[in-house]
Amino acid sequence: MVTTAILVTAASAASKPHVITFGRWTSVKFLSGQNEDQPTEIKVRPLYVDAAQKAYTLGTHHEISDLLLVVQRMLRVNDSLPSETLAAPRWIWRRGGWIVVDRGNGHIAPANLPEFDPDFSKANWYRDYVAYCGMSEDGRKLYAIVMQLGRRKPVLKKSIGEIKDGDSPECTPPTWQRQPARVTFVVKPDQKITYAVHGTAAELSDDDEEGTE
Repeated sequence: MVTTAILVTAASAASKPHVITFGRWTSVKFLSGQNEDQPTEIKVRPLYVDAAQKAYTLGTHHEISDLLLVVQRMLRVNDSLPSETLAAPRWIWRRGGWIVVDRGNGHIAPANLPEFDPDFSKANWYRDYVAYCGMSEDGRKLYAIVMQLGRRKPVLKKSIGEIKDGDSPECTPPTWQRQPARVTFVVKPDQKITYAVHGTAAELSDDDEEGTE
């Protein structure tokens, strides 16, 4: 009887969800621009798992389910030069990628978002899907991307433009609709492309024009 009681207690403790909370918003200095010479203020807040701080985050988080949430990470990076002899590291703030937080086991893992640029891409979540404008590694191509959490390959990846030298790429956050699930990308101020999302696939909406390939 004692052994059974111990096993039941251990099982209950193991299945108890972890407590995920966010701290207060704090304004920090952030260097933006191509040469990182444009100081601005950005608000960040800490992420706690069972009262232990695990990361800094920015923006609002998205609840995937009662156990999973996603949020974009903010990083403190040591900006000290090798030639500098400082008493303490010279910390600067940098945008990071999105992370997945599991209330069931308390684990935090990076979300797989191909071509996601932390300083450029603006992600918009719906259910376990996320839509954003991605950028190629060489910084010359823009993509309309839809990813489903947990998958390795994008549900949608379409080229939507080229970036010329000296241009500052712009892309507003994509917008979602439900029943049926559809996502709209603004390619230009006067051009929108809408895709219907069905499970692990996406196709151009019937009432929209063909996008750039």
